[in-house]
Parts: sequence; C-alpha cells; structure tokens
Amino acid sequence: MMQKVSIYLIAFVLSLGCMNVLAQQTSKQSTVTNEQKNDIFYHTIEAGETVYAIATMYGVTAEDIYRLNPDSRNGIKAGAQLKIPQSKHATAAGAKAGNYVYHTILPRETLYSLSLRYDIPATKIIDANPGLSVETFTIGKTIRVPSSAIGTAKAALAPMNKPTITTKDYTVGKKETIFFIAQKFNVTTTELVRINPALQKGAKAGMVIKIPIQSQQQPVAQPAAPKEREVNELLSKPRPVKEVNAINVALLLPFAVGPSTSTQASARFVEYYEGLLLAVDSLKGQGYNINLSVYDTGSGTAQLKSILEEEDLLNANLIIGAVQTEQISPIADFAAKHSINYVIPFTSKNDDVLSNAHVMQINTPQSYLYSNAVKEACSIFGNDNIIFVNTGDREQKDDFIHTLKSEMKQKRVAWKEMHYSSDTFSADIEKLLSRDHRNVVIPLSSSLEAINKLKSTLRVLSDVNSEGKVPYEITMFGYPEWQTYTRDCLDDFYALNVYIYSGFYADNLSPEVHNFYSSYKKWFSKTLINTFPKYGMLGFDTGMYFLQMIHRYGSDFEDDFGHFHYEGLQTGFNFHRVNNWGGFINTNIFIIHYNNSDDVTRTEIR
Repeated sequence: MMQKVSIYLIAFVLSLGCMNVLAQQTSKQSTVTNEQKNDIFYHTIEAGETVYAIATMYGVTAEDIYRLNPDSRNGIKAGAQLKIPQSKHATAAGAKAGNYVYHTILPRETLYSLSLRYDIPATKIIDANPGLSVETFTIGKTIRVPSSAIGTAKAALAPMNKPTITTKDYTVGKKETIFFIAQKFNVTTTELVRINPALQKGAKAGMVIKIPIQSQQQPVAQPAAPKEREVNELLSKPRPVKEVNAINVALLLPFAVGPSTSTQASARFVEYYEGLLLAVDSLKGQGYNINLSVYDTGSGTAQLKSILEEEDLLNANLIIGAVQTEQISPIADFAAKHSINYVIPFTSKNDDVLSNAHVMQINTPQSYLYSNAVKEACSIFGNDNIIFVNTGDREQKDDFIHTLKSEMKQKRVAWKEMHYSSDTFSADIEKLLSRDHRNVVIPLSSSLEAINKLKSTLRVLSDVNSEGKVPYEITMFGYPEWQTYTRDCLDDFYALNVYIYSGFYADNLSPEVHNFYSSYKKWFSKTLINTFPKYGMLGFDTGMYFLQMIHRYGSDFEDDFGHFHYEGLQTGFNFHRVNNWGGFINTNIFIIHYNNSDDVTRTEIR
C-alpha cells in the first residue's frame, strides 16, 4: 500500500482555501522545394538540437541519420536540413516512435491538402500534433501522421445502400409471355426469373408470380464533406479554457534514503519540497485554492506503481517530480494517458520530452544552453579581441568551446589562442592584447584553478601602473560553475568585468532573495544547503510559476506560455515546444555581469 510521504516538517495533503492557413515561407525554410519520397522526409535543424535528439524524436538511430547525411558526423548547424528515414526504413526504430508517418510541409501545402493526400481526417492530424497551429504549420516543419488512421477518411464513408426490393402478386393472364410481363411492369426478364424460378419453364396462364417493385432509396445520410476553409481554420481555433477552482498538485520524489538515494540527495529533495511549500503559502495569501499531495516514490518503480494507481492522482492538474529515467518515463506515460501536465524539475537528460506533449522540462539541456550562450557571447563580444587560454586544468569545457568557435566562425568573429605558462604568461598574453579594442579572455577550463592562474596578471594589465602606461581594457567570459567561486574571486570578478552564462542565478543582495532566505529560516529553522543551484529556490520558483499559470489559464495552459512572465529568484522560464507533437523544454538562460562598479546585473536571454 502506497503511503504519502511523512517528513518531519509536514505529513499532509495541504489544502489552502479560498492557443495564414497556408504554410508561410521563410528564408530558412525555403530550401524545402522537392517532393519527399515515401522512405524519407526532411528535418530543418533548430538551434540547440543534436543528432541524438533528432534521431530519438523520429524513432531512428543516429547512424541512420549519418548514413543519409555523412557530413553531419562533423556537426550540424541550425537552419540546415537533414534527410530522415521513415522509421520503417530505419535500422532500429525507437521504442517510443509510435506508429506514425512523418511529413515535411512543402510550399502551398495546407492542412486540407494533407488530409486529402493521406486520406485522413484533418482532426486526426491535429490530434497527433498538439503543437500544430497557424504559426507552426510552416514550410520545412515536420508533422506526424498516424499511419493506422490513413485511409479512414474514405473508409468512413459508407457505400450507398442497395435499393430495397419489394414485390406484389400477379396472376398471369392468357397468352401473356415473360417478355410481355417484363415490359408491362418495367422490369427485366432476368429479374423476373430470378424472383420466380418457375418461369424458367415459361409463363402459364393462372400462375401467380411476384412482380418486383423497386423503391429508389436514397443513400444513407453522411456528414457533409468538410470544406477547405473550414478544415484550414482548425489551425487557428482556440482551445476551450478549462477553469480550475482548486489547483490539485502532486509532488513525487524519492525522499527516503535507499539504494539510489543518498542522505545528501534526500536532503536536497526535502529542501525542494520546503521551497514549494513556501510558494504555496505565498499564493495562499493571494487567495489561491491549492491542494498539494506529496508522495515518496522510493527507489525503483515498485512503490511508484502503487502511487500511479492512486485515484487522487487522476484529479491532479499538475504532477511535479521524479529524478531517474526509470521513474520519469512511467509518470510521463501516466500524464499522457490522463492529459495531465508533468513537470520534470531536475534532470536535463530525458527523452520523454521529445515525444510526449504533456512533459515540461525545467533544467535546460546542455545543447540548448550552449547554443543560447554562444549566440549572446558573439553579440556582446563580436567586435572585441577574443583570446582563448588553455591553462591545462581539469574541467575542460571542450563541447562549449567547440560550439562557441563554430558560432564565431559562422559570424566571422576572429579569435586568438595561447597556452598558459606560469613563467611567461604575462609577456605571452600581452603580445596578444589590444589597446584599441576590449580584450576578452576565455579560459578553456571552468575550474577555480584556471581562474587563479589568470586573474592576478590580468588585473595588473588592466590597472594603471607606476609607469603611467594606458591600461588594457580586459574582461573575462566564463561558466556557470564560477558562481560557486565568489567567496574567493568576487573582487576579481568586479575588477575584470566578468561575464558568466548560466541557467540559474540568484542575486543574494536583492530584497526578494533576502526575503526568501528569511522566510525559509523562519519556517524550517535552518539555512539552505550550499548547492548549485539551490533546491529550495528551485522548488519555490517552480511553484510560483506553474501555480500562477494554472490559476490564470486553466489546467491546459501550454498555449499560454508566451503570455506570462515570472521573475524568478533563481530560475527563468521560457518554454519551447521541441516539435509539433512533443513536450516543452525551458530554454531560458542568464548572462550575469560583474561590473567594475561593484554591481551585478542579470539579463534573461529568451
């Protein structure tokens, strides 16, 4: 029997009273001009996508993509196209690909024309693509068509009923022949004989035969065939709002210490729960009616199976939680089956979001994080003198540096490179510095050791010295991990005008963060665990964002992500649907700037 989690804080269910009909052609998409074959379709690469993710969403393998697109082994670029085999032509179809045919939208295609092409009701196409709209039905975009439904449009049209045949008795008169009788009653001799087998021997006076009376029956009434305009307008039809009076939220986490949950991990999950409680309490003061149910999933799936059988879970407007894939996938399947939105708060490496429209992933996948960060870096430093320094330390950021250099090459941004040597670093880097441009130093490692090797020399070169030389304008660009080094490097960050990209950032000097710290300590008589990110803040931000979304837009709030902006304490939210049938990932990142006025600014990149 499943038991709701019992934590020293609270063991309860907390109740608080109280979405151009024609495909629009863009420059990026205009390359889709050729009719696709039955065995392949085309995918237009979006920023942040990887070959693995693309393969997974279509139920094929990375090798299938490499086979059709050999150059993709060297990397892929946003805006380019990939040939993708239909899953039945793949070497190994993905387990969650489903029974679908994928179609790349071509010029002049409409929802109506696709319904005719695949002989399928347009509503079936829409049902298979929850993200399909006027904005997403564009040239180069891919949709999926349920192959099991192909042909149902015609099959649904019942054939015209055969005419109903009734008869009347007739007595054959003298000298009347079969031909005579047939002419008299406007029937065929064949029909007469079929109904009266005795006439095979001829008509005889006095015989009583049956004369067919054929009633011209109308075909069975069928719904009128949908008109083209009516079908295409389905893309712009707004969804009905499902108002929610009481918001029912279910939190599922492995609180107890077990084989896959350490004491430290359990403590972090408790802290996340505590932060969520603070969000619930804050919204209570605004008149929200919220029911929060908390479940301990334990390790593995045995306990989870019991939880998913709970009748109360069927009433949830939102499910939050799970850490491991073995638990996430069953919850995602449950959410899809019962049309409940499901938030994955921690992991950034989950495939369910690629094929499940109800999954919402908060932690930005690395590829999207890097993609947004390098675009912003090129925007900020595009006219500067950029120097990469290989310090030889651990925690090399090879993938990020590769992504950054690829973006710089594409944007024609030049850079220089050097290897660090403790004996000659000052002279080596000064040879690369410019007095005419800002100098941006980017270490290849995110470690504290790398910063320590560089910061003192860079500060000297950026300061006015005794010889009266004009100082170099120097800044550094670095990584999310640098936020954890502020105890050792804060003054250096200010002095060197450091920029950091990150998916999470909390300004500890802001009144909002200060108030959260105070409330947390007051409620729970302890301080937040020293982790990055802080789980308590993550729980608070998640609650504040999603509960307000449900309150404003109902339980089916996904079409309204762009209408609501929440200024999180630590987390920014900018949800992007991964494809026309999948879920949402949070693509928001921050650029944090420590400027030489001893101020810190946090800019959302959406």
